[in-house]
Amino acid sequence: MHNPVSIDIWSDIACPWCYLGERSLAAALDSFAHKDEVSVRFRSYQLAPDAPAEISQTQKDYLVQVKGLSEKQVQASFDTITARGAELGLHYGFATVRGANTRAAHRLIQFALHAGKQQELVDALFRAHFEQGLLVSDPEMLVSLAVSVGLDPEQARAALSSQEYDREVSDDIEMARGLGIQGVPFFVLNGRFGVSGAQPVEAFTQVLDQVWNSPAGQQ
Repeated sequence: MHNPVSIDIWSDIACPWCYLGERSLAAALDSFAHKDEVSVRFRSYQLAPDAPAEISQTQKDYLVQVKGLSEKQVQASFDTITARGAELGLHYGFATVRGANTRAAHRLIQFALHAGKQQELVDALFRAHFEQGLLVSDPEMLVSLAVSVGLDPEQARAALSSQEYDREVSDDIEMARGLGIQGVPFFVLNGRFGVSGAQPVEAFTQVLDQVWNSPAGQQ
């Protein structure tokens, strides 16, 4: 007997590995025979909760000056992500990425979950941040993205300042702490199979098969 597969993804819009991991999972799901019995939910996580609404440095300078990485490390990471992303049809533009606090974007993602448009909005936010050089903390830009995926503009605008959705963001972050999650992306399948990092498509294909073929209730 097989049960439907639920996937919770802790990620942050400002995380390039999260974009890569989400697309790798999506590619694995595209070839998964039981895709229609898989549900995906994005959970909130902030890598830089104290970041200002807009970070003035370039992405590279921010990682070097604030995070303490060397320029060589940062460039090597960018090159790896860009190459892997290209294999999945992604076009990272690190030279034009505008760093931002992602809290408001996470509130909007919570709203999109309840409106049945979470996947579409997350994809639009990742593209806006990493491919289009847009500021994902700008309220009007966020509303515009919400409208582009079929969400109501006034409801989206209200969600950006909603205490209810902000609590949901906090709840997700607290849940991550409880699970011992210290970095993203992090994937939890059926509440008990954990996958850390932006794994290749083949790894997600393997874990999907493993979860699907595990007897119901197996620990």
